[in-house]
Amino acid sequence: MPARSSATPARSSATPAEPLRVGLLGHGTVGSAFAALLDERAAEIERFNGRRPVITGVLTRSRGSFDDVLADADIVVELMGGTEPAREYLLAALRAGRDVVSANKQLLSQHGEELFEVARERDVRLRFEAAVAGAVPVVRLLEESLAATPIERIHGIVNGTTNYILSEMARGSSYEQALAEAQRKGYAEADPSDDVSGRDAAAKMAILARLAFGVPVHLDDVPYEGIEHLQADDLEHARELGLGLKLIGAAERRGGAISVRVHPAFLYAGHPLSSVSGPFNAITVESEAITEITMSGPGAGGLQTASAVLGDVVSVMTGGARPPAPPLALPLLEDVKSAFYLHLDVEDRSGVLAAVTRVLEEQEVSIKSFVQRGRGAGEGVRLVMVVHPLPESRLQQALARLAELDSVRSAPRAIRVIEEEFL
Repeated sequence: MPARSSATPARSSATPAEPLRVGLLGHGTVGSAFAALLDERAAEIERFNGRRPVITGVLTRSRGSFDDVLADADIVVELMGGTEPAREYLLAALRAGRDVVSANKQLLSQHGEELFEVARERDVRLRFEAAVAGAVPVVRLLEESLAATPIERIHGIVNGTTNYILSEMARGSSYEQALAEAQRKGYAEADPSDDVSGRDAAAKMAILARLAFGVPVHLDDVPYEGIEHLQADDLEHARELGLGLKLIGAAERRGGAISVRVHPAFLYAGHPLSSVSGPFNAITVESEAITEITMSGPGAGGLQTASAVLGDVVSVMTGGARPPAPPLALPLLEDVKSAFYLHLDVEDRSGVLAAVTRVLEEQEVSIKSFVQRGRGAGEGVRLVMVVHPLPESRLQQALARLAELDSVRSAPRAIRVIEEEFL
C-alpha cells in the first residue's frame, strides 16, 4: 500500500472533511485516558485542523484484532507498552503507510533506529513526545524549534517517581517511607525497579541523545545508577554544603565524542533544576546559539501522558516533523570528568585526617569544601567533602585506596556534583 499523509486535505468549505481514523493499541491507564481526552477535544481539534479525530478500533489483550485496527486507521497510537508485540505492530503499521504515535520509551530506546528507518522509507511520521518527559514538550523542541541548532548538552530530571522520592527524603523521610508514599499516591508502580534503578531515565536519555546529536544510542549504551543506595544523612550533610539531590540524565558533546549517562547528582541552589520538586520533570537544553532553555512540567500520570500523546496526533494532522535523519557515527565517551561529594565514616583518633588527605593528594583529588562531624563517644567521625572535577576512573581509584585504610569504618560513598549555577 502506498504511503499516505494524514495532513489536512484541500477541500471546499461546503464539503465535509473525512474524519481522521485513529487505531488505538492498548486501553490501560494511559490508553483509556487518551480515548476520553480525544473524545473531549475532538470538536476543538476539528475547528482548528479541519478534521475530527475518531477512534475506529481498539486492541487489548482480550479483544480486538491488530489487522482489523490497522485496516481501518489513518494513524496508529501505541500505548500498550513492552517491546513485543509492540515492535511488530508498529513496524507493520509504518510499512503499511500509517503515521504512528507511541509513548513506549523502552521500545524506542532499544529498537528506535529500526523504526526510524522504516518511517523514512515509507515517508510517514513517527511521533513519541510522551515517551520522554510526559507533558514537557522537549521532543518537539528538538525536532522542530531547534532542528537546525547544534546542541551541546541536554540534561535534566526525566523521572517523576524518583524526583518525588528524593523530594520527600530531603524533608526527612527515609527512602523506604518516601517510596511507600509514592506508591500510595500513584507516582510509583507496585514494582518500582525500572524507576528507582535509573533504567527508565536511561531509556529516555537514549532517545533524547539520538534527537540532540543524531547518534544511534541504544539503552545498553547508557550507564545508569539509581537512588536505592542513597542515605538520608547524605541529603542532610549536603544541605550544609548548599547542595540538593536529584536523579539526573545527561547527554553532551565532549570533544569529538558524546557522553550519555544517568546518575544521582547534587546541584547548587542557582542551578535551574535544583528547585524542581515532587513528581515533576525538567529538562535543560544548552547550545551556544541559545545559551540554555529549561522546561518543566508533570512527568507522570495517565492524563498528563495522554495529553502529550494527543499533542502528537495533532502534530501529525498538521504535518509536523518527520523521523530523525539517518544516524551519524560519533564515539560514546565513558570516563567523564565531574565534581564529587565524598562521605567517609572514620575512627576518631590522631592521624586519621592526615591519612585520608594523603590518599587524596596521591590520586590528585583536590578538595573544594569540607565538613567534619563527631558522632558521639565511640561512634567515630564523619567526613563530608566536595572535590573539584576529575575523571571518574581516578575517583574510583581514590575510593578503593581509602577503603583500604584501617581507620575507615565503612565503604566510602561518592555522588556526582553539578557545579553550574546559571545565575
